[in-house]
Amino acid sequence: MSSVIVSSRSARSRSWSATRRLLLSLLFAVLAACTQASSAAAAGGALEAGTRPAVGDSRRYEKPSDAELRRTLSPTAYEVTQRAATEPPFRNAYWNQHEEGLYVDVVTGEPLFSSKDKFDSGTGWPSFTRPVESSHVVEKRDESLGMTRVEVRSKAGDSHLGHLFDDGPQPTGQRYCINSASLRFVPVNDMEKQGYGEWLTLFGRKPASATPAKVDVGKALAASGVTETALLAGGCFWGMEDLLRKIPGVLQTDVGYTGGNLEKPSYQDVSGGRTGHAESVRVVFDPKVLSFATLLEDWFFRMHDPTTLNRQGNDVGTQYRSAIFVLSDEQRRVAEEVKARVNASGKWKKPVVTQVVQAGEFTPAEGYHQDYLVKNPGGYTCHYMRD
Repeated sequence: MSSVIVSSRSARSRSWSATRRLLLSLLFAVLAACTQASSAAAAGGALEAGTRPAVGDSRRYEKPSDAELRRTLSPTAYEVTQRAATEPPFRNAYWNQHEEGLYVDVVTGEPLFSSKDKFDSGTGWPSFTRPVESSHVVEKRDESLGMTRVEVRSKAGDSHLGHLFDDGPQPTGQRYCINSASLRFVPVNDMEKQGYGEWLTLFGRKPASATPAKVDVGKALAASGVTETALLAGGCFWGMEDLLRKIPGVLQTDVGYTGGNLEKPSYQDVSGGRTGHAESVRVVFDPKVLSFATLLEDWFFRMHDPTTLNRQGNDVGTQYRSAIFVLSDEQRRVAEEVKARVNASGKWKKPVVTQVVQAGEFTPAEGYHQDYLVKNPGGYTCHYMRD
C-alpha cells in the first residue's frame, strides 16, 4: 500500500511540475510577444515621417467617479484601465483593425492614437509608433513580472493603456503596445459629429463646420424671446438628453443639476445623493412647433418610468427622481394637467410619482456629460420610448 501511495504522490508531483512548466512557458510566450515585435512589422506599410499639423483641441477630458466607471465600462475595460490587467492577444477588438480613424481613451474620450500610426507588430495587440499628442500619454516605470518595462497611461483619465518598447519600425523606432479594452475607436467619417472635428487635420481633412461658421440656432432664438425652456428629470441624464434632442421642435439641450441646496454642484457632489439635486435636462424648444403639453405627454412621460420613486432602471437615489421643474405658473398648470391625464390613462399599473416643483438654479454638468451618447455611441442608457 505504501508503495502505491508513494507512486501516486510521485505521479501527481510530476503532473503538477509539468503543468507548472506549461503555464510558465505560456507566460513567457506572452511576454515575449509583448517585448519583441514581429520582423514583418517593418514591412507592414509605409509610415508618415516628420511633423504633423498641430491640433487646437479645446475640449476638457475629465475622469468620472469609480462608481460611474463600474456602471458604464465593460468588466474587461474596467480591469484593464483601472487595475492594469492585460487582455488576451489576438482576441480583442482592434488588434487587426485597419479602418481609418481616431483611438480615444474609453474612460474620458481623450484622443490617444491614430490609425495613421498603427502597424501590425505580430503580437496580437494594437500597436502604434506614436500617440497623436505626446502630452496625452504618461510614461511610468513598471517592474512587475520580474522585468523593467515602461507603462503607458492616459493623461486625463490615468487609464492603464499598455507598454512602450523601442523595437518599433521607423520613423520613431517605438512600439506602443496597447490594450484594445482601453480604447474606443472613432471612424474618420464620424469624428466631427462626435466632437473630434479638430483632429481631422491628421487625416488631411477639414471639419465641415470650419466654413462657414455654425450658428447656434437655439441660443439665437432664446435671445429673441420666441422660445420656451423646460427643465426635466427622469433618471440618468445621458439617455434623457439623447431622446429629447431628437424631438422635432427641440432646438437645444444641455444636461445639469437642479433642485438641490448646494451652489454650483459637481457630479461628484450630486452622485452621492446628499445635495438634493436631480440629474436633469434643460430643453430649449420652439412652442410654435412643439407645445409644452406635447413635450410632456408624448415624450417625457413615455421615455422613462414615472411610477418608480427615486429610481430609473439600475440607477437608484434621489438624484434619479422623476420631476418637472416649472419656470412659470402656466407651466405648472400644464404639468399638473398632463400628469393627471397620464395617471388616469391606465398605461401605468402604479401611481405616477413625478414631482411638479418650482425650478431653482440650473448648473450645467461637466463637459464630458454633454451629448454623452453622441460622443460614446452604444454607451449606457436605460431610456427608451414606450408605446
